[in-house]
Amino acid sequence: MTTATDDFDYERALQACASGDRQALQDIYRQESRHLLGVALRIVRQRQQAEDVVHDAFMKIWTQAASFDPQRGAGRGWIYSVVRHQALNAVRSQGREVSVDEETAEALDAEHSIAAHAEVADAFELNMSLGRLNDCLARLEPARRNCILYAYVDGCSHGEIAERTRTPLGTVKAWIRRGMGSLKECMA
Repeated sequence: MTTATDDFDYERALQACASGDRQALQDIYRQESRHLLGVALRIVRQRQQAEDVVHDAFMKIWTQAASFDPQRGAGRGWIYSVVRHQALNAVRSQGREVSVDEETAEALDAEHSIAAHAEVADAFELNMSLGRLNDCLARLEPARRNCILYAYVDGCSHGEIAERTRTPLGTVKAWIRRGMGSLKECMA
């Protein structure tokens, strides 16, 4: 059974679009628009937005048809990927935009003000703690301090630290364990 899709030459239509043939774009639209709308609708979940996605995708198909490379894939697949990417971008940008009424906006502003005040207090406390931590780290022997920093700041494994410091693995483990003990005592 042969369908209209089997007879349609997507690659030739895209080449024609790249050459400025508006009829070729209309032919692609007539051939695939309802299917592409279905793809967009499954991703964005709102008909109006799906229609906007398909419109924007066809604009992109028109302006970027020259970038289609038949060596990298089928024309129909390229068209569907343009629509899919356009729909995914719409969903991503939708997550950043939230419309709220005025009362909700005022409540959110008040909530953000309270949170910002708490963050400033937390930042002050954090700065004070880090100052104490720096003092405690300074009291450690440099080799032990470096092992702790490699482990907890750089995220190195004990084996990686042993390689970096050219120290036996057991020694690295002992230095970290003892150094952490010293830090706990100092911070208390």
